[in-house]
Amino acid sequence: MFTHSAIASLNTLEMLVYNFVIKNRDKVMYMTIRELADAASVSTTTVLRFCRKLNCEGYSEFRVRFKLYLEQNEPPQANFGASEVISFFKSVNNDEFDKLLDNTVEIILSSERVIFVGAGTSGALAKYGARFFSNIGKFSNHIDDPYFPVTNDMAKNALAIVLSVSGETEEILRFASQFSLHHCKVLSITSHEHSRLAKLADFNISWHVPQMRISGGYDITTQIPVIYILESLGRKLAKKIA
Repeated sequence: MFTHSAIASLNTLEMLVYNFVIKNRDKVMYMTIRELADAASVSTTTVLRFCRKLNCEGYSEFRVRFKLYLEQNEPPQANFGASEVISFFKSVNNDEFDKLLDNTVEIILSSERVIFVGAGTSGALAKYGARFFSNIGKFSNHIDDPYFPVTNDMAKNALAIVLSVSGETEEILRFASQFSLHHCKVLSITSHEHSRLAKLADFNISWHVPQMRISGGYDITTQIPVIYILESLGRKLAKKIA
């Protein structure tokens, strides 16, 4: 039901509906369309568009299909946040996403080196990605300082893999723009393909997991999808190199 292509087609407002549905799956099937719209802070028209993009004629059909989806596919959730992660894995368990990874591997192979870029938690994952790819045999390094100078030499024949949960961090956007100005290919890995980073990049892989922030604005969104994507790319790359 929640395929990668269906979720990727959702706009920003429709993603608010999706995020609420994923976090409140036990309640949604008993809510009216008005109640869902109010809870997600959108209009009923947005909810209807959301339903249609999931191949449902209307909200009534969505509720029926969603109830069946939960009964047939969803195990009991014991751990906080497990539902979001399970939904991600279900959305990428298809030939379409596998083909997206295959195409990305071809881009990596055509690049002389890979530069992983990120800040904060994404910076730590950039370091992990560079080490993982280096273990495979693909020359890679990482940059976790968004003010690091980008030069023609470092960008030449390189691929910058830019990691960002929101895809809206100004420092990362400026950094990605610098790579583009130096004619370096940019691949973004973000939570949604409608972000500014995804639109700026030459290629994008999105993972569609709701963002979570605690008091103070600190981001505690799960990074499991990012690790899965990096390791999947790495393993596919290893088969090509071998």
